[in-house]
Amino acid sequence: MLEKEQILLIIYFTVIILFFIIFGIIFFIAFQRRKNKLLLEKLKAEQRFEDEIFKSRIEIQEQALKNVSWELHDNIGQLLSTAVMQINIMGTVIDAKSADSLQDVRKLVGDSLQEIRNLSKTLNNEVIHNIGLEKSIQVELDRFEKLRFLKTELTVAGEEFHVDPKDEIILYRIIQEFFSNTIKYAEASNLKVALEYTSKNLIIKILEDGVGFDMKSVQASSGLLNMKSRAALVKASFDYKSAPGKGVSLLLSYPVKG
Repeated sequence: MLEKEQILLIIYFTVIILFFIIFGIIFFIAFQRRKNKLLLEKLKAEQRFEDEIFKSRIEIQEQALKNVSWELHDNIGQLLSTAVMQINIMGTVIDAKSADSLQDVRKLVGDSLQEIRNLSKTLNNEVIHNIGLEKSIQVELDRFEKLRFLKTELTVAGEEFHVDPKDEIILYRIIQEFFSNTIKYAEASNLKVALEYTSKNLIIKILEDGVGFDMKSVQASSGLLNMKSRAALVKASFDYKSAPGKGVSLLLSYPVKG
């Protein structure tokens, strides 16, 4: 009888111990899940905060660019227009030999005026909204050709679809950053841009044949970080490649948004 009670007592304590072990495991799992959920929510909140900060920076930059565009178009453009008018008036009261020289000056000022107007278009996001991504890129490439910076080419394939205007501006600023780096550092002769509209994505490929660089040496450069951050903001995949003597390529894939 005593042996039977001892066995029952052992079973009883064993059951209790198992209960506490199982309870502890369940509690630990629930605690870990709760902890992971809180960490995930914290990360998402931090990401939303970073996105909002970046969006605010973008809005501030866009407003600054718009203001510069207005200044170029309205103030400097107006001054150059007045200069052209003054040159035309002067051309009527001077001799033929001087008039020929004056015409050269008039052409130079006229070209400067046109360049100012083209530049103001590329800075003003309202203009980009009106003429679209493709035309905005073409305006920029035409400007490079006119200034004889390099030879350019733009190709478009597929059936064009609507891109959110805010996203369109951000995509264009990424492309502009690439163009700016090309002009400043690449020593390139050719710049090619391809837009491909598919059923799921807008694929943007840019390639220049400049001196290239070692990717490891510029991983933390502000220009590259800006492009990456902007691409992430519109949920576009971003692939940037270069090597010494191999030029630079950029591949963006912007997803269709229903």
